[in-house]
Amino acid sequence: MTAQRLAALAVDVGGSSLKGALVDVTGRSVRRETVPTPDDGGAAIDAIAALIGRLAEQARVDGLRLVGAGVVTPGTVDDTGTVAYASNLGWRNVPLARLLTERLGLPVSVGHDVRAAGLAEQLLGGASGERDFVYIAIGTGVAAALFSGGAVLPGAQRAAGEVGHVPVHPDGELCTCGQRGCLEVYMSGAGLSRRYLARTGRERSAKQIIARIGHDPDAAEVWGLGVRTLALGLATLTLTVDPSAIVLGGGISRAGQALLGPVRSELDRQLAWRSAPRLVTTALGTEAGRIGAAILAFRHAGVGDIVTSWPKADALIP
Repeated sequence: MTAQRLAALAVDVGGSSLKGALVDVTGRSVRRETVPTPDDGGAAIDAIAALIGRLAEQARVDGLRLVGAGVVTPGTVDDTGTVAYASNLGWRNVPLARLLTERLGLPVSVGHDVRAAGLAEQLLGGASGERDFVYIAIGTGVAAALFSGGAVLPGAQRAAGEVGHVPVHPDGELCTCGQRGCLEVYMSGAGLSRRYLARTGRERSAKQIIARIGHDPDAAEVWGLGVRTLALGLATLTLTVDPSAIVLGGGISRAGQALLGPVRSELDRQLAWRSAPRLVTTALGTEAGRIGAAILAFRHAGVGDIVTSWPKADALIP
């Protein structure tokens, strides 16, 4: 069978949904499917396996030869595909790659969701051509992927990039992690909603808060402190790892210029003696994790050169 008939399966595991895709050799998603993530950790593994199984059956029907599957997940993931800890999924020391490989009978590569999204941005998105950059996903929480010399930095415990829990305000508000003043307390989907509720007594989603910035002083205040806090975290990252670019992803990045404009200004102000890195929002949106999972699958199968020729337009076609 020719290389043109090769395909891979990709699953982006989130706290609320599992986003799967059957991806052909051009990077195009032949089929996509999104299902809710079960609350129970064991049931979540069953749901991932079932999703991969359905996509694999679609590949068989279409006459595609699968090279394997890529699964990306939050938490701490080691080189064997074992998830040491993922709080939202209730996983501790789960050998996810082995379990899925044995159950499905095809090679499964497991990686970290934000690092995989950063890899996708490096190849196809806002960090295209960059070798030293930071990709930051700002959603319910905040996490980052750090790239240096073209390679991702996983860290000694495979936990590098937990910038959401960098204390930026000494003795600040309590975080769910037990620390005080963490970045994601002030700038994250959950953090914005919680702080707006505490200030007003009214429940609003982060999207609703952003939409109210121009006419709601409370929304403007919550957002403004979030922006200043994020810029402080980005200044610390800039001075620590010296990136040429910072790519903002995750749901909060959909705020566009309402986010980029004030963060750029504040970052310039905080970096007194050096210029700020290029600051952009994701070019791949919420598809970055799923695309990254497909890249992992092709690379794990030894045909990683395929992905270097993917056009972004094809990778984002439903």
